[in-house]
Amino acid sequence: RPDATAETIVDGWLRTGDGGYIDDEGFLFIKDRIKDMILRGGENIYCVEVENAIYEHPAVHEVAVFGVPHERLGEEVAVAILPKEGQSINAEDLWKFLDGNISSFKVPNHVIVMNEELPRNAAGNFLKTALRDMVAKGQLKPTSR
Repeated sequence: RPDATAETIVDGWLRTGDGGYIDDEGFLFIKDRIKDMILRGGENIYCVEVENAIYEHPAVHEVAVFGVPHERLGEEVAVAILPKEGQSINAEDLWKFLDGNISSFKVPNHVIVMNEELPRNAAGNFLKTALRDMVAKGQLKPTSR
């Protein structure tokens, strides 16, 4: 598809859609996909960082962090969680667990506990846009604070 190629290769540079940085020693660190980054009140929030913190909770099997629209802040952090079989977790548990583990502005304001696997594409990646759309349409109802 020529249009996709034109978007990906710009001025001879391959634009992968990944965001990251190069440290003082010249090492490249990939933080997250640019399209998955949440912009909340001027702060960049990388979903993978929040997901990694949530995966530390012993009851969590799957987690997908995504942005939802907010009138004043631009976006807020939302999360869909599938607990491990035989385990349970709720929004309060998660908020207490994350308190002090990540910056407060990165803690999800909206928590959805799923009872089935999170939606994925053919490559096995979570469909965060589908989750965002399901919240917008009221098909998923998060616990919010």
